[in-house]
Amino acid sequence: MSQNAPADPQIAPEQGGGKRQLLREKNRLTLLEATLDSIAEQGIAETSVSEIIARAGLSRGMIHLHFGGKENLVEAAAELSNQRYYEQLERHLAASGDRPQDKIVAIVRSDLSEEVLNTRNVSVWYAFRGEARKRAVIAGLSDTRDTRMGGLAKRSFVAIARAEGHTHPRAVARDASNGTLAILEGMWTDYLLHPDRFNRGDAARIVFRFLAAMFPAHFNLSGAR
Repeated sequence: MSQNAPADPQIAPEQGGGKRQLLREKNRLTLLEATLDSIAEQGIAETSVSEIIARAGLSRGMIHLHFGGKENLVEAAAELSNQRYYEQLERHLAASGDRPQDKIVAIVRSDLSEEVLNTRNVSVWYAFRGEARKRAVIAGLSDTRDTRMGGLAKRSFVAIARAEGHTHPRAVARDASNGTLAILEGMWTDYLLHPDRFNRGDAARIVFRFLAAMFPAHFNLSGAR
């Protein structure tokens, strides 16, 4: 056999490269999941390199190969957590109606869904929130008033406020957006402290009671009119 021939004649060189890339991505994701699991259970300070590689079943060198060190790995884990949050939100938005109040309902339902609001995610989010003052990247990823979430909420509320005839729709929309997001954050705190007693239906009703008081023509206690 020629020294330049593939070791397995059934696998072309480009296929071998594809398999290596898949393995690389698998190992990268395994490290990220191990990091998130450790952060959820022990917090960031106790999430050591030794703890991560023990959970991942990979060598210490893999962290440096894929991320260059623990700090970058933690930030990449925060990015993955943020990405998954927005993927779930996009699914709710895609299934919602086109009216602005439907978009707000999608935000609320997604935020309170089991896929998003669960013990692992809440523990991870609060751990990252504790790092926000020290690390700008994590602060940006844990900010519910960012341009994606806050921007969508404000644009929707501006349209609603105009439809209800408010004199200053942007100011009203700002208050509605900040108020809604603050209530949702409070629900996450409630879940963190009382996971066994937390009721998603009650939580949604409280949010919609607030919105129905502000915009009675667009919301009731069940959601959008």
